Amino acid sequence: MSRPIRIATAVAAAALLATACSQGSATKGATGDGGGGKVTLRYFTFSAAPDHVKDLDTIEKAFEKENPNVDVVVETAPFDQYFTKLQTSIAGGTAPDTFELNYENFVTYAAAGSLLDLATVAGDGDTSVYAQESLNAFKRDGKQYALPASFSTVVLFYNKELFKAAGVAPPTADWTWADEQAAAAKLTDKKKGVFGDFQPVQFFEFYKTLKQAGGEFLSADGTKSAFDSPQGVKAAEWLVSKVGKTMPTEAEIGGTADYDTNLFKSGKLAMWHNGIWQFAGLKDVPFEWDVVVEPGDSAKASAVFHNAVAASSATKHGKEAWAWARFLSASGTAATTRIQSSWELPPVSDQQVLSGYLKDPVPANRQAVFDSLKSIALPPVIKRQQEMQDAVTKQLSEAAAGRTSVADALKAAAADVDKLLG
Repeated sequence: MSRPIRIATAVAAAALLATACSQGSATKGATGDGGGGKVTLRYFTFSAAPDHVKDLDTIEKAFEKENPNVDVVVETAPFDQYFTKLQTSIAGGTAPDTFELNYENFVTYAAAGSLLDLATVAGDGDTSVYAQESLNAFKRDGKQYALPASFSTVVLFYNKELFKAAGVAPPTADWTWADEQAAAAKLTDKKKGVFGDFQPVQFFEFYKTLKQAGGEFLSADGTKSAFDSPQGVKAAEWLVSKVGKTMPTEAEIGGTADYDTNLFKSGKLAMWHNGIWQFAGLKDVPFEWDVVVEPGDSAKASAVFHNAVAASSATKHGKEAWAWARFLSASGTAATTRIQSSWELPPVSDQQVLSGYLKDPVPANRQAVFDSLKSIALPPVIKRQQEMQDAVTKQLSEAAAGRTSVADALKAAAADVDKLLG
């Protein structure tokens, strides 16, 4: 199972939980102004604990050295509790000054008026250090409500040795769906248990392939579904057509956890749509592999999962909040620390900063990770997010299993989503 499915479930579950009463746990200090004229700035995070608390501490100490008038107080919570605690603190008037948001929840909090427009406190603060598409992802109505702090992206992995053995030219950045389909057919050898391709038939792959086909998931005003379209049918057909031909069926997978990961690691999968979080786990496989930007149809579009730093609209320390958000998301210290510890990646435009990551020889084409940022497909977001994701995945699964046509599946999914929007 690929990570997007797990992320989506956790994101929506956390959002639905945002009604209980709880407080974040501070790692040091207290709120308010510190002694000696210092400003105490609270920062709430879900991604640091438990594996990267020391890394965050390194960044925090470097920031405080450069900004001796600010004392950063770090508070952490596990992801499945995080948004419950954040929502409760905002509702109770005890919101942290700054906090971490993923993209899906950013949209909700920005729309609710909970976030500070950072441009109003940035002064002449420079934002050219960020990859432009990542920066734009956290704008709403022309206002910069958060700064992108880290990202991970989905790319096309491929087994170089399987391609060589089959006499098939390896993927390039110019590949289209047709190129991938033709290669997958040649690479599939069911007698040997080798499959040419693996791309889950589910919501997270559909909204991305829909974008690659030139379609839109929602209407421009966000009030109706728009994916029951010729482009939507083409995108769904692209996913469904692989099942049982160049990738295993649901019955063959049999509900096995991480089936695709194990298939690729065993040298039985030629191409694999998955995220860069898989890099570390593939270091010791006994064959050569690499990655490219995912092929598109009428356009390129890559799924990118962002986390950002935002400030509460109620903070009394806006300038300090801006300074901390920018340092945490774009300073050399933050970028280097993230890269060295594999704590996702900093969304910065300076290739010098990223040189250490790019020099790692496995996979060789790490530049594809950053090239994928040029054409980002952001997930559609509604209030009833999890129900929407489940509805689309359910209907696509019906089509993949042959129990309904793609056209009927999309029609049913669109009706379900319209009810949720209603």
